[in-house]
Amino acid sequence: MTDREQVVGVRKNGDGDIVELKLSSGQVVGYKEAQQMAKNDQIENVNVFRGRDGDEHLRSNPDGREDNNLDNLPEF
Repeated sequence: MTDREQVVGVRKNGDGDIVELKLSSGQVVGYKEAQQMAKNDQIENVNVFRGRDGDEHLRSNPDGREDNNLDNLPEF
């Protein structure tokens, strides 16, 4: 049994960018907070990477599935 959170939903802005994430505990965290939680191994199946733009981004761990990608999670 893991005590790490899972992302169960996302909230996007008008540009379609994820701005908040809903966790399995019901907690809603901002994107930057979720990045920090991922770095601290507090959220399952996500990681932080540095994009071509030089900024850090949050993404789901690659597992060959599309349905659990952050962009494809239900919005809340």
